[in-house]
Amino acid sequence: MRHYIGLDVSMKRTFICVIDEKGEIIHEGSENTDPHLLADYLSKFGLEEMLVGFESGSLTPYLLTGFKERAINAVCMDARKLSPILALKVNKTDKNDAKGIAEALRAGMYTRVHCKPEESIDRAILLTSRRALVEQQTHLKNTVRGLLKNYGIRLGAISAKKFATAVKKQIESCQEIVILSVNCLLDAFDKLVEETDKLDRRMLEIAHQDKEVRRFMTVPGVGPVTALTYKAEIFDATRFEKSRSVGAYLGMTPTQYASGETQRQGKTSKCGSEELRFLLVEAGIVILTRSQKWSKLKAWGLKIMRKKGLKKAAVAVGRKLAVIMHRMMLAEKDFIYGEPKAA
Repeated sequence: MRHYIGLDVSMKRTFICVIDEKGEIIHEGSENTDPHLLADYLSKFGLEEMLVGFESGSLTPYLLTGFKERAINAVCMDARKLSPILALKVNKTDKNDAKGIAEALRAGMYTRVHCKPEESIDRAILLTSRRALVEQQTHLKNTVRGLLKNYGIRLGAISAKKFATAVKKQIESCQEIVILSVNCLLDAFDKLVEETDKLDRRMLEIAHQDKEVRRFMTVPGVGPVTALTYKAEIFDATRFEKSRSVGAYLGMTPTQYASGETQRQGKTSKCGSEELRFLLVEAGIVILTRSQKWSKLKAWGLKIMRKKGLKKAAVAVGRKLAVIMHRMMLAEKDFIYGEPKAA
């Protein structure tokens, strides 16, 4: 007989519910959140055939890797789609959630989440760390600019590496306490710039060594950050049956509502990676406003921009880019600009 095991995972403790094919509860309990401890816990029952399920979250790669090492058939379930099922319970407790996950697993009412490979996780950590450093740079730079306005000092556009030198020249005549305070901020800013440069160099090395990333960079408006982020997020093109599904996966398609004779479209769903969605829209703006070379994609986007404005056109071009880049992964070809039609 097959058994279904629902795990309600938290950082410290995981609640466990084991049910059989008829939906009857065999066991309920809890164990520390560690895949090997959980595997040892389940081995006590001597279940020959079992399927383990848990909600997607930050611990997903850690748990799936551990269960795979212990030869346990585990499924990561989409938490967003599982949430309405768990909400049917009147009382929300960890115990009830574990039972609800086991019941959804038995009924097949779940969507499997693909776990990212180790390479994608490593690159995502690099990109996230770089983004955090850049955000801190921007925060410190804006803080210094705001403080100097008290003395009527207004700085123009200055590169990050020249910023500290320019500010120190401007505050030479200020009080000692002002010079001390601003210099402390500038020292921190310079350290952030130095550490960001280290990550930038490593990022460019990875981009140069990866054929798919170099291929993505043939698209106008797509640089190493966008290309690496796309590769880390999609990682396996074959998991999408149709390329146009990538746009919906990234939350760049409008939501739909249809009931009876009422049919309407809403705003974009904004599911999936917010960072990649932002980068693709930014690439769309570059294609529409900065790219000089003609392409079918740019011509298509300009038609939308004339009718609906730059904002909606950039989102549309960004969604189209996501689809095109997926086709590039499958076909292993560079971006095709196309030829303009004869007048």
